[in-house]
Amino acid sequence: MEQALIYADSLSLVYSTGPVLNGVSFSVAAGECFGIIGPNGSGKSTLLKLLSGVMKPTKGVVLLEGKPAHRYPRKPLARWMAVLQQDALPPLDFTVREVIEMGRFPFQNWLGDEGRSRTEALIDGIVERLQLRELQHRSVSLLSGGERQRVALGKVMAQEPSVLLLDEPTTYLDIGYQVQMMEWIRQWQQESGLTVIAVLHDLNLAAQYCGRLLLLNGGAVEGTGTPDEVIRADLLERVYGTMPIVLEHPVSGVPQLLLQGKRPLTE
Repeated sequence: MEQALIYADSLSLVYSTGPVLNGVSFSVAAGECFGIIGPNGSGKSTLLKLLSGVMKPTKGVVLLEGKPAHRYPRKPLARWMAVLQQDALPPLDFTVREVIEMGRFPFQNWLGDEGRSRTEALIDGIVERLQLRELQHRSVSLLSGGERQRVALGKVMAQEPSVLLLDEPTTYLDIGYQVQMMEWIRQWQQESGLTVIAVLHDLNLAAQYCGRLLLLNGGAVEGTGTPDEVIRADLLERVYGTMPIVLEHPVSGVPQLLLQGKRPLTE
């Protein structure tokens, strides 16, 4: 069997206040879009920190191409993996183009040098793709939240990673920007063979854009599989405490949810 690009085995993390993750195991293949879903406080963002090597598990191991994640030096790891968070850019007094160019930092030498012509062409392409031409010389501090998130995506695109970790990147976006953001990421993935691991709050988006899902609840795995295998009314009712109606999307065929209210407190 071909070795997984990312392999998590029996991950557990315990804080002084108690366990956060308990025995989480899964693998991700190269080129896959793998979604992580679950209620608030289920350990989703913490799991991403373990995958990125920012934190070390109390027990278990995360292997990136066969090597423990926490053993990678940060700069070489940043040439291979990028992270896009839900509020990735605070209001900054840098221009849009300057922020996107910051994504090239892992490839610069100690003098801050890199091949100028190639960098300029790369940044130009990202600016065009993300429709930022008219904003590229504007201060990020003057942008809306949706525009800043677009710039944040441009910055991680400039890193040219092999793996992209998404930590609820659409949380503060309206429905139009949510779909646009996920479509840009999907197109980038298809063109470059990018591997994507996405923590998503919106289960409909997760089913639409992820080939496999991991459902966390209370720090433990409740289910892993395709959207059809995980987005099930009985499973979601147990985890989320609500009674969803699961329908088939009329175009893509993936499961989509309608909510009909909270579970009754008494029978």
